[in-house]
Amino acid sequence: MLTPDAAAFIQSNAPFALDLLRVLARIPAPSCQEEKRVRFCQTLLESWGARSAFVDQAGNLVYPVGDQGDNPLVVFAAHADIVFPDTQSLPLREDDTRLFCPGVGDNTANLVALLLYLKYVLSRGLQPAGPGILFVVNTGEEGLGNLKGVRYLDGIYGSRMAEFYSFDGQMTGITDRAVGSRRYRVTVRTRGGHSLSGFGRPSAIAELAAMIGNIYALPVPAEGIATYNVGTIEGGLSVNAIAPEASMVCEYRADRRDMLQRLDKAFLAIFQARRRPGVQVLVEEAGYRPCEHLGLQAEARRQDMVHRAAAALRRCRPDLEVCAGAGSTDCNVALARGIPAVCFGFYTGGGAHTREEYLWKDSLLPGYRACFETVLPYFRPRP
Repeated sequence: MLTPDAAAFIQSNAPFALDLLRVLARIPAPSCQEEKRVRFCQTLLESWGARSAFVDQAGNLVYPVGDQGDNPLVVFAAHADIVFPDTQSLPLREDDTRLFCPGVGDNTANLVALLLYLKYVLSRGLQPAGPGILFVVNTGEEGLGNLKGVRYLDGIYGSRMAEFYSFDGQMTGITDRAVGSRRYRVTVRTRGGHSLSGFGRPSAIAELAAMIGNIYALPVPAEGIATYNVGTIEGGLSVNAIAPEASMVCEYRADRRDMLQRLDKAFLAIFQARRRPGVQVLVEEAGYRPCEHLGLQAEARRQDMVHRAAAALRRCRPDLEVCAGAGSTDCNVALARGIPAVCFGFYTGGGAHTREEYLWKDSLLPGYRACFETVLPYFRPRP
């Protein structure tokens, strides 16, 4: 539950947080190009007195509190990147009830909630009640970012991370299980030629189309999660040329390691079957997200984290139904190591991953309260 001081802080700072959201949402942050947004956040934290905040080699903004170098750590992270490739200021508009901007919810609103709590920590000089805390504005969550930011964190702090929270998504959903995935970029090359005089020669597009057909013919199990998708295709020269090159980016996903392995064998067999003299098939891994691997003790701790997250969300928005389920998030890396992790967010809206994305302004204040309720128990009360 919120302390009176925290509740008053949220209420008085809500207009500031909305203005911050308006500013931050306009700052472009494609995956692996989040520098502008990260620098803005670092300057903001430093203006609040966070002198030890730093940007690591993966571009993450990290602010440690109570990090003694060898003690356990709880991580609270919100990814800075959005799915859109824009490198110029993003278009923002609003009406009385909604704020519209690509990426305004996913994940800018959750990043603002994390920053607001950081402002509270710094203004009150709060210290952890138990393990140290890492606040992280991380990179590379979306698309082919391949979880770059949290993979780097795992390499530096992995054995010390006691719990991992990712603030991502809306208030209506909690991601409590990891869906793994693997992504491939496949390029087919042939001799090509004139569509009339060279008729009968292998076409890179036809070869690629055969692979795609075979991918979509793969069976999936009745239980659990297993999916596949061809996301992009490109290639060819002109309507009267046999395509000498074509490529695709494809993926599969599953919530079990054995199913990931089965799908991988099936994908690689499809690619291999098209290789022959005159047809080159080049396969590059474009991304990999692991499944979870939790022991009984870590599973019990994760369930406790999920229960507390759901309780906080329901207290702050009792009108919403909060559901838990599997997904692919920054938590995958922690869950694969056996670290309890959970992912949820602090707004409601619609159109995520489209240029018509919006959020409801009246969801922000309850969202800030839910964020504070989640993080406050990890800090000692003010004297």
